Amino acid sequence: MAGFVRQEPVMAQLIKIGPGGIHIGRGAPLVLISGPCVIEDYETTLRIGTTLKEIATRLEMPLIFKASYDKANRTSIQSYRGPGLRDGLRILAKIKSELGLPVLSDVHRISEIAAAAEVLDIIQIPAFLCRQTDIIIEIARAGKPVNIKKGQFLAPWDMANVVEKIKSTGNRQILLTERGSVFGYNNLVVDFRGIAIMQQTGLPVIFDATHSVQLPGGAGSSSSGQREYAPVLARAAVAAGADGVFLEVHHDPDRALCDGPNSLRLDGLYDLLLQLQQISRITRR
Repeated sequence: MAGFVRQEPVMAQLIKIGPGGIHIGRGAPLVLISGPCVIEDYETTLRIGTTLKEIATRLEMPLIFKASYDKANRTSIQSYRGPGLRDGLRILAKIKSELGLPVLSDVHRISEIAAAAEVLDIIQIPAFLCRQTDIIIEIARAGKPVNIKKGQFLAPWDMANVVEKIKSTGNRQILLTERGSVFGYNNLVVDFRGIAIMQQTGLPVIFDATHSVQLPGGAGSSSSGQREYAPVLARAAVAAGADGVFLEVHHDPDRALCDGPNSLRLDGLYDLLLQLQQISRITRR
């Protein structure tokens, strides 16, 4: 493995998110990025966001709310994609205002960046677009913090090149997210060395536990998943030094319109997050 070079650990720079000043990296508390995979409607999104805020407040855990207004990479043409740019951003703006939470969503088109940047506190670059130079550059130029997911097809050291594309615009507000690597057909596997390797960039690394247990295309016309293993991977990632965890959640994942099989139930989330906090405090001593 030509890119795997043993190095001393690097402490990530501190990234500040949103008007409330959530800090990620350099000794900051473990951060949670969470929400439904896709915006189903305003009421469902608000319900999930309200529950997440209640849990995070009890734990004193920094929370960034995540939901997609358009999932442009669904398996089937028949799959639900979301309400779209205008209605989706309107809902996210209301969630942001009513709950006082910073919001994150993914952008798939250059034409959407300006509108998204008016609402989002973090713009996410999907894993499948992590090597698309033009959209990376334009998102970085928007001046907002960028969360870029490592493609399932990339080695962790390849993310250094992606980081340089973003930094070429002068934007230094960057998060990297690990979400598993392709392992044969319809399966992903996580190499936890990747967290330490990507931290060599000096940037915070988030671990996406729920997408890491996805089985892409595993249900034929949709993806499947193994949500029962998401807590296992989340605990391992935090023990490996992840600066935050990314969890897609729902009150009733079996009825979710997107990524239900790998989403976690909200009613079991508190206990998992408490465990993750305890592990994080040990590893950061």
